[in-house]
Amino acid sequence: MTWMRWAPAMERALYDPEGGFYRRPEGPAGHFRTSVHASPRFARAVARLLLEVDEALGRPEELALVDVGAGRGELLTGVLAELPGEVLARLRPYGVEIAERPAGLPSTVLWTDELPRGLTGLLFANEWLDNVPLDAGEVDGDGVLRYVEVDTATGHERFGEPVSAADAAWAERWWPVEHPGDFVEFGAPRDAAWARAVAGLERGLAVAVDYGHTAQRRPLFGTHAGFRDGREVPPVPDGSCDVTVHVALDAIAVPGLHSLWTTQREALHALGVSGARPSLALASTDPAAYLRALSGAGEGGELTDPAGLGSFGWVLQAVHMPVPASLELLPGWQTLGS
Repeated sequence: MTWMRWAPAMERALYDPEGGFYRRPEGPAGHFRTSVHASPRFARAVARLLLEVDEALGRPEELALVDVGAGRGELLTGVLAELPGEVLARLRPYGVEIAERPAGLPSTVLWTDELPRGLTGLLFANEWLDNVPLDAGEVDGDGVLRYVEVDTATGHERFGEPVSAADAAWAERWWPVEHPGDFVEFGAPRDAAWARAVAGLERGLAVAVDYGHTAQRRPLFGTHAGFRDGREVPPVPDGSCDVTVHVALDAIAVPGLHSLWTTQREALHALGVSGARPSLALASTDPAAYLRALSGAGEGGELTDPAGLGSFGWVLQAVHMPVPASLELLPGWQTLGS
């Protein structure tokens, strides 16, 4: 048995150069579906958002599109296919990913394992933060908050040492625990990762999309989950499966920026994605168009399903720019204090 705290166990299982899950050639799409894989409508919505960011920024000479956790470039490829030539001529697209550059990616994409800096444009991170490794803790029978250790071969857990002062402070601020059995997932590494990503924008919009929770609805138990070959499996951190942990979405937001938390359902509705069925009248006048519209409605319905992908959280932060037009009416925009 090899016992480790969850953060180093996840780091090795997901990113180890000699066998980490995200080093595999098939990429994430070989094991699970994200919104990107569910429908081209998702890329179309991101393209619309990029165009509105471009407009709000005054159409800069160079416009950046940064896809953080880019997988095998599926979202970038989809977005670039939706953009007009005038925007493509000014666009500098980045795919941020540890895996090798995928074959067939548009030649204009800069593929890198480093977060770029000094950019103007849109930074988009779809299901990235849930794979940023983090530790977990549990209150023991004596009321002491201790790290949870995991056996990397079986996934079994046990109590470890008492948590650090920094993790205890994070829990007190974002995820208070008190009673024996109370569980916490320490989100400081995600907060820091998101802050580093947002710091790459001199002006623009940063968007994080993930499944997660806020202070009003923290989970009672751990949210570690594993995925392999399209199925959910036990989250054993041995490199054989994806290991994810839900994101404390309210904690990640960088202070001092105009910010919004909303659901994917609301965000995509604002960007023109809907699951509304086409009028039956279209079926009699143009059956082929009706079938296309019906298919699109099904895809839109999946992306905005409040019991599925539509329940994902969107954290949007505007950096030295106005809020894009389609998002202005979404409730909840606020400037966070430092």
